[in-house]
Amino acid sequence: MKALNIDNLSFAYGNQLALDQISLDVRSGECCMLLGPNGAGKSTLFALITRLYDSHKGRIELCGFDVRQQSRQALAYLGVVFQQTTLDPDLSVMQNLRYHAALHGIGRREADKRIQEELERLRMFERSHEKVRQLNGGHKRRVEIARALLHKPRLLLLDEPTVGLDMPSREAIVQHVHDLVEVQQLAVLWATHLIDEIAEEDSVVILHRGRIRAQGGLQNLLSESQTENIEQLFKHHTVGVA
Repeated sequence: MKALNIDNLSFAYGNQLALDQISLDVRSGECCMLLGPNGAGKSTLFALITRLYDSHKGRIELCGFDVRQQSRQALAYLGVVFQQTTLDPDLSVMQNLRYHAALHGIGRREADKRIQEELERLRMFERSHEKVRQLNGGHKRRVEIARALLHKPRLLLLDEPTVGLDMPSREAIVQHVHDLVEVQQLAVLWATHLIDEIAEEDSVVILHRGRIRAQGGLQNLLSESQTENIEQLFKHHTVGVA
């Protein structure tokens, strides 16, 4: 099943074209790595999917619902972790998550059950009553991932969630997300410029200067481009490409 369907999407900031006829799908049980240098258009694409921006050129569907015309139904299937943290630092982990659950109409008893489940998966439940400002960057990210999953979305958007984290924190988050894809059949669209976060089983979309330069299974893309690894593949589609 297609959790995300983007068809012929374009967007411009004034006269500056940021996305040029983007089309891609992400299915349940698929981790799609959106790879591109800074300024490629990754954050703009996420802003359109989440309705922070709007475009009348093209179509975005979440689980069959049009994001522009059926926003409430569509966004109910979406969980998001933005690059910049959006947790309230003066509230505890539990308070932040309960507030998010309430926004989605989840009752207190059910919310506490889901919060415990998600935090235990991330080995964070014992810190649920600590204030967010007491957590390091990696632990804040784990809380944000837990928060994004409380309403049981079908699609998880991750906008460079590991930027600035140490290697153990990065590896833990990468492993956790891939486990969710495999076990819960979650669909994930993960924007990154860190090629070591990509697993062999992932699908890859290379975005450069607002256009998709390559997309598909990693092994197929390597074969088609006659490159040996992700780094070579990325350079093949971005370096010297207008």
